[in-house]
Amino acid sequence: MRQRWSNLLFLHWRVDPDAIRRRLPDGLHLDLHDGEAWLGIVPFFMQRIRPAFLPPVPGLSWFLELNVRTYVHDDHGIPGVWFFSLDCNQPLAVGFARRFFHLPYEHATMRAKVGDFIHYECRRNDRDTPAIYRYRPAGEGTTAEPGSLEFFLAERYLLFSTDPGGGIHHGRVHHEPYRLAAADCPAWSAAPATWDGLDLPGTPPDSALVAEPVDVAVFPLRSGSAAKPVPPSQ
Repeated sequence: MRQRWSNLLFLHWRVDPDAIRRRLPDGLHLDLHDGEAWLGIVPFFMQRIRPAFLPPVPGLSWFLELNVRTYVHDDHGIPGVWFFSLDCNQPLAVGFARRFFHLPYEHATMRAKVGDFIHYECRRNDRDTPAIYRYRPAGEGTTAEPGSLEFFLAERYLLFSTDPGGGIHHGRVHHEPYRLAAADCPAWSAAPATWDGLDLPGTPPDSALVAEPVDVAVFPLRSGSAAKPVPPSQ
């Protein structure tokens, strides 16, 4: 598939590693940065979603998504992302991702408006109150240095999921490195993590970043852990 991710907000908190580790399936291990575990909430715009070699479809190819995620590696040490949930306001996308990618997508009512700030709201359909975000970049975007916290949190090109029988799957994505800037974020919410049964401190995020848009190639899901990295050209 091909898609564009835009208006990305990366909010991250330091969390108790044991609280996250016990939520991971067998075969995946918590990935730490300088000994610390991180939990992220990432609202963004999904745009131009389409199968490769086909055009986007108005009304279907543009929608909103918000994910709750942490960082893991498999038994071979290959790093990736583990999603606790992915809220989405496109019902067809929810059904497709659940069936073909075994991802924990949730139906949600969402809206966003772009102005001086981006105003973004998400309410999971079984919840009464929305999570609200207001954000914009606080400067020019730059690529993250390898080894930095920003690189650890953002530069992830592999996702892991599990099927109903507990089998591990992995999927690869490819895009140019993010250009990241500090976020000016006067309104934020930890509610999506709470909806997933995860505890976050009632303090502002320890890291808040905005990313410039990227065009993304999404490759088929494969069973098993990722034995080795796959070059983007393959």
